[in-house]
This record gives sequence, structure tokens and C-alpha cells, in this order.
Amino acid sequence: MQRIGASPSRIPVMNSTSVSRRQLLAGTAATAVIAGFPSLLLAQGNTAKLKIGLIGCGGRGTGAAEQALNADPNVVLWAVGDAFPESIQSSLNGLKSFGAKVDVPAERQFSGLDAYQKVLESGVDVVLLAAPPGFRPQHLRAAVEAGKHVFSEKPMAVDVAGVKSVMESAKLAKQKGVAIQHGYCWRFAPGVRELYGKITSGELGRVHSVYGTYMGSPPKPLQPGMTKPDGMADVEWQLRWWNNFEWTSGGPLLEQAVHTVDKIAWSMGDAAPIAAVANGGRAIRTDAGNVYDHYNIAYEYPGGVICHLGERQFPGCHTEVVDRIYCEKGTAVAPNTPMVLGPDGKRSWMYRAPAGMEQNMYQVCHNEFFASLRKGEIINTGEYMANSTMLGLLGREAAHTGQRVTWDQMWAAGQDHAPDTLKMGDSFAIAPVPVPGVHKLA
Repeated sequence: MQRIGASPSRIPVMNSTSVSRRQLLAGTAATAVIAGFPSLLLAQGNTAKLKIGLIGCGGRGTGAAEQALNADPNVVLWAVGDAFPESIQSSLNGLKSFGAKVDVPAERQFSGLDAYQKVLESGVDVVLLAAPPGFRPQHLRAAVEAGKHVFSEKPMAVDVAGVKSVMESAKLAKQKGVAIQHGYCWRFAPGVRELYGKITSGELGRVHSVYGTYMGSPPKPLQPGMTKPDGMADVEWQLRWWNNFEWTSGGPLLEQAVHTVDKIAWSMGDAAPIAAVANGGRAIRTDAGNVYDHYNIAYEYPGGVICHLGERQFPGCHTEVVDRIYCEKGTAVAPNTPMVLGPDGKRSWMYRAPAGMEQNMYQVCHNEFFASLRKGEIINTGEYMANSTMLGLLGREAAHTGQRVTWDQMWAAGQDHAPDTLKMGDSFAIAPVPVPGVHKLA
């Protein structure tokens, strides 16, 4: 199997068809450079103040803002936006320790489903995209078109149409000189980087197989019997409980275990898979949502390599997040205490953090992002982001359909979970829980 490299790289894709609702641009406009270049053109040694906008003020968004503010001495949080005003206040309260680096008066606090547009129009230079992932393609497209540098949390989409849109946004970003940094955080953990470098460089020989796990409890689950309150619209209720609905979260495989999916891609040198077979379902959940609570996936790769992923969100059960990469010359184990076990099962290498080196993977991500901007170097990981997200979708759809689904079939699909035009007060029926053998990949 041909390796493509360990750095954010490209999984070969077939020529894509129409991008449906998330089509970034059409016709000749797809290659045009629209609306000029980023609002702040950075160059070597530039120390101008960078204004940051936060879109999505939940826990991860607030964390991203904290890391961005720590990453550079001359940045300021300038504007924030969220679907709900109470999330904004909670986020700003959590950032009070940054003092004057948080300069977000009431007139730059925006709520509602159009808040992202107002943040982009507020004069920011960099935006942090951390709203529920169902909105990520739309927000990324708008940010790139507006010429803003972007940090995008994972996953980058929840359906095929969204992934194709992200791919098109990445192409436009290259034309406009706009940076896109990704939130697949384990790629920034120094110890995990060093271990995976041993795998992708060939130091450990050929990869025979992979088994990655992401086993935990469900975050903010709907409780059995919970229903939409009287007087609240479908869209608002589903957004307030977004983890429980596939159109907003992508389900647990995409929203959470996509980290393990991404590390499978990493261990395989970010090469294209052939296909996936999988199973999954709702063993524990009986709530009104439509996401599964467990998946078991086998990804087929060239050379007969099978990469397995086990994911579940079961309360009261054993929890673990472990990568096991079985190689010709040993077994790599990560992400906690990255190590190599020799053929005899004894540890032959273990990561030891150098003194003074930043170990927080979230912080490393933002440190590198802002340092690159200061140097005038434009990071663009958009294509890689889209491919790792599509790998998650491949496994999810193999489980949902009960079929062997190929990589090419995924890129040929037009799956589209929701229109971009939904309003907070709209009616929007909950899609049925996918039934293997019945559910079809659109």
C-alpha cells in the first residue's frame, strides 16, 4: 500500500458530483476569487493585533477561545455568536480571567441562527468555528468567502453534502490565501505525534491491523420520556439537545469517536480505504433522539489490512480510549502514555516529555496556528479535514445500511440531512432511527 505521509495530507477521492444544499459555488464562480483577500494580510514579523470571533459558545468553543487567547500576546476576543444568548454569557463568564483580551461589548454579542454572519461582519480577522457540526459546512463557507482565517472544530460535517462543501471551501481558501486549521486534537499531542511518526515512517515495519476504541458515556443525553415542551418549535428543541439528533451532531461516531477514526487514517498514512462493513444500533437508548449508541466497524485497506473501531456510549460500563496499531516490528499503543511493545510484549519505547515543551494538545494546535499566521504561512488542512470526516461517514453508513459500503460509493452519494434555511421557529420532524437492511445511502 502506498503511503502518503503523516502530515495532514490527501486521501484520493473520485470526482464528486453535485453538492446539493451545501454546494459552495457554481459554474465559473467555483474558480473565482471573491470579495478580495483576508482582512489582515500577515507577513513575516507582523505583530498587529488580531481580532478573534467565536462562533459556538459551548464548552469546546469556550476552550478554543481560551487556547487562542493564550497562543499569542496580541490577540483579542472581539465578537461572539451562538444560537442561544445564555450560552454567550456562560462563555464570557468563563473567560473573565483574560481581562482586556476579552473585548466583547453587548453590541458584539450575537444570538440566533444568523449569529455567525454577524460575527463575520464585525471586523474579526480569525474565527473559531465550534457550533454544532451540522452547521460547520455553512459556517466554513461563509468564513472563507468573507476572507477570515479559520479554526474549525471536528467533525467538519454530518453528511456527504457537507463534506463535499468543505472540500470546495478548502479549494477556495487556497485561492484567497485564507488559513484553515483543524480540530483533530490528537494530531497535536507531542507524544502521540512521535509515536505515529514511527508508524508512518516505516520504523515499525508494515501495519498489519489496527484496533481503536472510544468507549464512554453519552454526553447530555435526552432522558427516556422527555418530549418537546409545549410552545417550543422543533428546531429550537433539537438544537438545545443537539447531541441526540443526527442532523445536528452526526451521531456519536462523528461527534466524538471521529478522533479514533482520524487516528486510524493517520496510522494508514492517510491513504484511501477500500470499503467498510459495520454494525451498530441502540442497545441502551430509548429516548426521542435518533442517534445510535454503539458501532463496531471494520475498514478495509489495500494490502489486506483491516482496521477495527469499537465505539459505544453506555453508562455504567468500562470506559477507554485506546489505539492499538499492530505492526511488523511491534505494537504501538496510544494516546495515554504512548509506547511501543516489542514482539515479546515488553515495552521497547515510551514517550518522555522534554522539559519545558507544551504538552496540551489543544494549546499546541492554536500555538502553531497563530505562529504560522505571524510568519505569513498559510495553513490549509481543509481537504484533510473533509477526508477524515468522510471516513467516519463511511463507517456510520455501513452500520446504518447493513451493507458493505465502498469509498467511491460515499463520494458518489448525495446524502443531505437538513436544509440550510431552517429557522429557530420551524417545524422539523425527527428522522427515523436507521434500520440496517432498510436504510439506504442516498
